[in-house]
Amino acid sequence: MTRHLTAIIEREDDGYVALCPEVDIASQGDTVAEARDNLEEALELFFETASTTEIADRLRAEVYVTSVEVAVG
Repeated sequence: MTRHLTAIIEREDDGYVALCPEVDIASQGDTVAEARDNLEEALELFFETASTTEIADRLRAEVYVTSVEVAVG
């Protein structure tokens, strides 16, 4: 079984941080691709080792990524 999840990647200092908001799992890497690959590995390990109860407790069914415009200054 596969599941489509969200990966949000942002630059932080000298590398990148990747977050999956559906299960609140994060990882990092030196490049965007490495951060994404490391997040994928962390997610696979989570789903392999977590109990069904923990997965159900952490898994958010709906996550929306959008942009907003705000006045600054």
